[in-house]
Amino acid sequence: MNNIELDWGKVDLIIENALEEDLGSGDITTDAIFSSDDTCEAQIITKEEGVIAGIPIAQRVFQKLDPGVTIASKLKDGEHVKSGYEVLEIKGAIRAVLSGERLSLNLLQRMSGIATATSKYVEAIRGFRAQILDTRKTAPGLRVLDKYAVSVGGGYNHRIGLYDAVLIKDNHINFAGSISKAVEVVHSKYRSKFKIEVETSNLHEVREALKAGADIIMLDNMSVEMMKEAVSIVGRKSITEASGGITLDTVREIAETDVDFISVGAITHSSPALDIGLYMV
Repeated sequence: MNNIELDWGKVDLIIENALEEDLGSGDITTDAIFSSDDTCEAQIITKEEGVIAGIPIAQRVFQKLDPGVTIASKLKDGEHVKSGYEVLEIKGAIRAVLSGERLSLNLLQRMSGIATATSKYVEAIRGFRAQILDTRKTAPGLRVLDKYAVSVGGGYNHRIGLYDAVLIKDNHINFAGSISKAVEVVHSKYRSKFKIEVETSNLHEVREALKAGADIIMLDNMSVEMMKEAVSIVGRKSITEASGGITLDTVREIAETDVDFISVGAITHSSPALDIGLYMV
């Protein structure tokens, strides 16, 4: 479990595809009203409390449209903000500012919403050993940004995709025949190249996964009582991860079981965007 580094090649591809989607052959409204020589000053300002994330990405949008646009960042990713905080000051061609406004805000709002939600989960379990993890329940095409936002909010990234970590889930187990067989096959193929995580739903499966040598045992949709017993059975022989339907109302109680990690899909698939706007000065 670690945190993603921004891959600017992937970020640029996201921005370029999004600009193509939004602009197509051009911003016909803005281009009709303003000439290429018209300039402006604008500010991006928060309209509610939260954790800001995505400032470098928001800047990149405007710079893709016009490298001559100057942008001054007033905050850093990870800062806690209230309504009325200035995030960016933008000066330059009004065509670039207005054409990039929506995409810049969309990304900044989404990422800040994820960072804000993550920070709430992190704060809810402060003082316990558990750490908050994200999942692969991200917006298609935006995973690098969603997972970066989680790290800004104080959480940690689970696997980035299907290629960088082994997670043996129920369907794998059903077709393999058992947890033991699935772990054996994966281990024979990769040896120690990847840590092996196994999804379990009851104490029998926990014991089987532990005996099979799983590095990480996921406790999926278990009751708190069962989870406590599972953690006791595993001890520190494997890493434990709680998962399944976890909310802000239940996360602290789950942390009290002494699990190592708590994965929360909601922080990326259901976090409301943070309200942020762009205003002409």
